[in-house]
Amino acid sequence: QTRFVESGGGLVQPGGSLRLSCVASGFTVDYYHIGWFRQVSGNEREAVAWISGVDNSVYYVESAKGRFTISRENAKATVHLQMNNLKSEDTAVYYCGADARAGWPSMSLSADDYDYWGQGTQVTVSS
Repeated sequence: QTRFVESGGGLVQPGGSLRLSCVASGFTVDYYHIGWFRQVSGNEREAVAWISGVDNSVYYVESAKGRFTISRENAKATVHLQMNNLKSEDTAVYYCGADARAGWPSMSLSADDYDYWGQGTQVTVSS
């Protein structure tokens, strides 16, 4: 089955840290732009961080800047999201996706452009 398998979520207190991982199953992540997204029940899936499949450049949405770090290990078909100084508003199910558009697309923060979603991993930030 061609999809990601996300892991690393859990319950953490405000100010704590978590490291999320997603492993590609049935494909390699080389040359794919990869995005980490999160979704709260009833809301749309929103982008959090992005890493280029061309030059490993990264982008973070404003709420993640200075706190989250995205990285990739192509040899392990794995992408990580290190999350520090977590806040209650970070509570969500986190997913990673691969940009499924053909060619060498520019950065997209739209979940509609991504595929290979896994089951997600729940992050709960609460005291």
